[in-house]
Amino acid sequence: MKNMKRTFLAGMAVAGLSGALLTASASAKIIELGATTSPLVAPTCPANAAGSACKIVLTEVTALETIRDGQVYPTTVTKAGQIVAFTLGLSSLDPNRKTAKSDIHFLDSTYGGVPQAAISVLKPVGKASQRRWQLTGESSPTVHLIPYLGQVVQFPLAKPLAVQPGDAVALTIPTWAPVLTINQTAAKFAYRQSRATNCPNPAITQQAQLVIGATATYGCDYPGTRVEYSATEVTNPVPTKNYVHAPDLPSRR
Repeated sequence: MKNMKRTFLAGMAVAGLSGALLTASASAKIIELGATTSPLVAPTCPANAAGSACKIVLTEVTALETIRDGQVYPTTVTKAGQIVAFTLGLSSLDPNRKTAKSDIHFLDSTYGGVPQAAISVLKPVGKASQRRWQLTGESSPTVHLIPYLGQVVQFPLAKPLAVQPGDAVALTIPTWAPVLTINQTAAKFAYRQSRATNCPNPAITQQAQLVIGATATYGCDYPGTRVEYSATEVTNPVPTKNYVHAPDLPSRR
């Protein structure tokens, strides 16, 4: 998915009045954080990764993509603004509806409920080598995913999330979600989870980063796996430098 860009211009002109306002304008951009040359897709199990080897489900963690198409930390914020939506690629689990229903029942029972997801804003703390990230206080409400399995779907946010340069947008899964594309090139794709132990196995206790201000170590690294998410940011407009303030107009009685 290519970055979407749009420019918003705001201005006004008052004609026929002494000391009229000069036209004022400010610009904002739409940035798709996490979008690279590989488009978001609904994950599927590769032919050589059947059964337990098909590790496309993320469970009870917060995930942060560290490499996508060779781009390091692709969801890093470079301009202050607000996250207004996020997009997920969600697997249908199995083309056979009966098998998919059985899979969903097992996952619901094992990982604490129906599939849900939210996005969270993180900021790095400490040395980069420690890989510690703090939840800034900005997280979206969770969305229920069952109606959207098998799709790439965008979820608008009723309340935008403020972001600053240096923040990164992560995907929080309090239960489970089929959002992983596996068997990718290890040097070009990777992500990390908000835990540091038992990394080869799915998290079976709640280890998602849910507490505002809390810090987690992202010690579990998964080269060759892509997390199918991105976040839509609208950057803050920049004030016009040559703005001239008009004199106050007389009030009408």
